[in-house]
Amino acid sequence: MMKTSQAGIDLIKEFEGVRLAAYRCPAGVPTIGYGHTKGVEMGDTVTVIEAEELLREDLEVFENGVNKLVEVPLEQHQFDALVSFAFNLGLGNLKNSTLLRLLNQGLYTDAANQLTRWNKAGGQVLAGLVRRRSAERRMFLGE
Repeated sequence: MMKTSQAGIDLIKEFEGVRLAAYRCPAGVPTIGYGHTKGVEMGDTVTVIEAEELLREDLEVFENGVNKLVEVPLEQHQFDALVSFAFNLGLGNLKNSTLLRLLNQGLYTDAANQLTRWNKAGGQVLAGLVRRRSAERRMFLGE
């Protein structure tokens, strides 16, 4: 079972950002740290170290999902990029994606090129998602 490397964690942290006090995400869910939602109540606070521990716990779900969904061998940088993608968009989106279908056919570059298609929220292209998908693609390709 592969685990996210420090480079993968750093990529996720860069795009998620950290908030040490609970806030409501755009969907209205109480959130803290690097996008942690489980058991969070408004008024909660965490330290940077606690936020990192919560992130590592949260990543286990996505690491397990990527390990189960991907049927071809992955290099560490490819795994890290997929965990970042799934952490941001959910395992359901990865499971049902053309990206995963192509990857499981062994078409690594074609799969990597699918990453940049996932750049919209609410039907609008978002600059932050364009940057994140581009960074995930570069990581996947080892660039």
